[in-house]
Amino acid sequence: MRLTTLIHEMVRCDATYGLLTICGGGGLGICAILERK
Repeated sequence: MRLTTLIHEMVRCDATYGLLTICGGGGLGICAILERK
């Protein structure tokens, strides 16, 4: 759901890059950098 929202916002704002971060709890986490061409 967060990835879909990020993609829609990147299109709406005409952004080239987007950053998605998710906290996994207990010190875990993940991030993704998206590039729109």
